[in-house]
Amino acid sequence: MKRTILKGLGLAAVVAVVGAAANVGSIGPAAAQSTLEKAREQGYIRVGFANEAPYGYATPSGELTGEAPEVAKAVLEKIGIGEVDGVLTEFGSLIPGLKAGRFDIIAAGMFITPQRCEQVQFSEPSYGIGQAFLVAEGNPKGIETYQTIADNADLKLAVMAGAVEAGYARNAGVSDGQLVILPDQASLASAVKAGRADAAALTALSIKQMAERNEGVESTAPFAEVAGESVMGHGGFAFRPEDTELYEAFNEELKNFVGSEEHIELVTPFGFGEGFLPTMTTEELCSAG
Repeated sequence: MKRTILKGLGLAAVVAVVGAAANVGSIGPAAAQSTLEKAREQGYIRVGFANEAPYGYATPSGELTGEAPEVAKAVLEKIGIGEVDGVLTEFGSLIPGLKAGRFDIIAAGMFITPQRCEQVQFSEPSYGIGQAFLVAEGNPKGIETYQTIADNADLKLAVMAGAVEAGYARNAGVSDGQLVILPDQASLASAVKAGRADAAALTALSIKQMAERNEGVESTAPFAEVAGESVMGHGGFAFRPEDTELYEAFNEELKNFVGSEEHIELVTPFGFGEGFLPTMTTEELCSAG
């Protein structure tokens, strides 16, 4: 039976958990097994997630779920790995954590960008999506685009550390002094509700769910362009470059899975579906710009 094991549901606990597991899944000169072989033998694999709904998060009962973990669990089962050990990590620490061997896959809906492609090996994307802002109810500042914020130096924009939105903002002319960089979704929502930021930027689905869970805020209309450039982000799963066997086995099954009836049924409860299927390949995304 497929189970999900969660570790590190408080960031203090993460340090202890991932510190003890720092070498799990990494391949040293004397290692007899690849990461894939070891995961198949032990029956589970560690994945990093950032508690960002609907991409990858823990339920109140401690179950790891969301678009990325559920797709990962389905694909991993097809390649002989029946259990997933979730390691909660701040979004900006996911790639360093992967490279340090704290977990073996990032399952957090991470956007595939050229900068990230220089550090990790991405699977093919599992979804494509646009952007939106979280604003105070009634949108009193009239914020609709990044340009709205760039044109008013008094406005503050909350973005998540390590996410792509800070780059989108800068490309639109938003100054660093206008950016409020925070670690997670909860702090973004709190900043807008408390007036420390006039808006928070994330993908349209994340903002929609944040608006539904928090009083006194709402989502702006989704948009797909910033400063004349597409911001249709495509998310995938990240692997260490040296874990070729694991990456190839996972990616081959993922390509067959995404867009299937089983896939659509699995991700629809998280707000995804046929309208969110990827429209670009990882090769195109890694070479974009």
